[in-house]
Amino acid sequence: MAFDIRRIDYFYTTVKDRPGESHKLLALLGDLGVNQLAFNATPIGPDHVQLTLFPEDKLKLISEAEKAQLPLDGPYPAILAQGDDQLGTLADIHVKLYEVGINVYASTGVTDGRGGFGYIIYLHPEDYEKAIAVLKV
Repeated sequence: MAFDIRRIDYFYTTVKDRPGESHKLLALLGDLGVNQLAFNATPIGPDHVQLTLFPEDKLKLISEAEKAQLPLDGPYPAILAQGDDQLGTLADIHVKLYEVGINVYASTGVTDGRGGFGYIIYLHPEDYEKAIAVLKV
């Protein structure tokens, strides 16, 4: 199976649940030259959305967010796996973590429709370095 696993960091920010709020944030970050590896929006409560940002360059995001007065919560560590979409790849990753007692408390995966996949693994901070070693990042 051909895939790469790497360390990434993510940040949270919260916005009102209104049309265009995610667009405004993503457009702002794009205008500031902050490239995203991934993005997630999750409703929290009746009128807010938590936006999760996975920047390619966390220091650039931190710097530009500060200048734009964009409140960020983070960074938090995560793992990004990307590669060829083959049956069993995610199970193989999970079994390596399971065998050393690491719990994946959240994850998000997607295929690109052309034979590739991306998979984000959220771990408890105390398990992160052990996971990195087990997955040989």
